[in-house]
Amino acid sequence: MSRSLRHGALAATAIAFSIVSLSACAAGNHAETLKVRPDNAATSVGTVKVQNVNVITQADPEAEGPAVVAATLFNDGTENEVLESITLPGTDVQVKLQAAKGSGPVEVPAGGQLVLGGKGNASAVIAEGREATQDGNIQQVVFKLSRTGDVGLGATVVPAEGYYEDFGPSVLPASPAPKPSATPDATGSATPETPETPAGEAPATGESPAAGAEQGAPETATAGTTG
Repeated sequence: MSRSLRHGALAATAIAFSIVSLSACAAGNHAETLKVRPDNAATSVGTVKVQNVNVITQADPEAEGPAVVAATLFNDGTENEVLESITLPGTDVQVKLQAAKGSGPVEVPAGGQLVLGGKGNASAVIAEGREATQDGNIQQVVFKLSRTGDVGLGATVVPAEGYYEDFGPSVLPASPAPKPSATPDATGSATPETPETPAGEAPATGESPAAGAEQGAPETATAGTTG
């Protein structure tokens, strides 16, 4: 083998070793390739992009309670967009929108983004979560924006587990309140009512009825006395 061929082979070997080394580094514990994200629904209309859309229900399939719509909306335009409503076509449920701070409108800022779901973010809550849809289904979701109009797509319905746990419903169904019972007295037992004294009877004072009669009987004159 000529000297030039040997140098070429060594150079190729060095390049291959460098690529393998970089690949090994990229596959480390903190590699971006390990941060796998579910393949969630996404679409775009005009300057608005809607990504990572899911309907997230209670983690327990038997639990009754709210569900939420989780999504990220991007606004590549030069003016703010207001998210006026979210609807689920084919259902009668209402989706309640709440801004991240205060009670103002839910906005997608110009050149920015809006995150729905998760701690500290805006929320879109479906009170009748189980009535709206079931886990594993594809639910149509329509975002109504002030400038762009309706943006619709099909979202997967998933329970609040694993990756979705931090974005799921934060409100659990309330336990029913216990029924009120009789008011206990100071000793912890119900206070009995005092029975009424029947008419014509003396109250119980510890004295016998005969003694009471002797003390209260009037004196009578002796009949039949002769002079």
